[in-house]
Amino acid sequence: MHGPASSGWLLVALCAATGAYCLLRMRSGVEEQRRAAGDEALMGFGMAAMAVPAAVFTPPPWAWPAYAVVFGAAGLRALWAARSGRHHLHHLVGDAAMVYMALVMAGSPAHGHGPSGVPLLTGVLLLYFAGYVLLAGVRLLPVAVVAGGGAASGSGSEAGGGATGGWGDRPELARACRLSMGIAMLAMLLTM
Repeated sequence: MHGPASSGWLLVALCAATGAYCLLRMRSGVEEQRRAAGDEALMGFGMAAMAVPAAVFTPPPWAWPAYAVVFGAAGLRALWAARSGRHHLHHLVGDAAMVYMALVMAGSPAHGHGPSGVPLLTGVLLLYFAGYVLLAGVRLLPVAVVAGGGAASGSGSEAGGGATGGWGDRPELARACRLSMGIAMLAMLLTM
């Protein structure tokens, strides 16, 4: 991606750590959580690879079309899976954003100089991910606890239910990962 190397490395670390945690979440006993975690691990590692500063590593010319194909296929899978859950629509938008960024990078001049991307499409994606980040941040806020020990209101349920123990079934960590990837996507789109 375009931009300073230090912010690129921070994005690489954030996205790689998120992808690694998503791999841990794939050990969940709930099939829908495993499937969502796999999609999110692909997104996290793909974003990490895309965020490596160009001054350090310039991918070969075939890499960007390969990204577009991989995330295009992931988008088709998310579209198919959206029949069973709304969350997959977010995966579809994320995959579309990755395809868009890969195509822009494939067509951009060396070293990222000059205009790139379609401003209207970039703006729509920025608005979507800004809204998503705000919503994901609100979902991480603690809920009020009533005298009986139960939560007064839920912050939205994740696919497959609540925490049942183990690192793969921690909904608050899954939400934090989604928030991290949303913030990273915003940062990557801002550099276009």
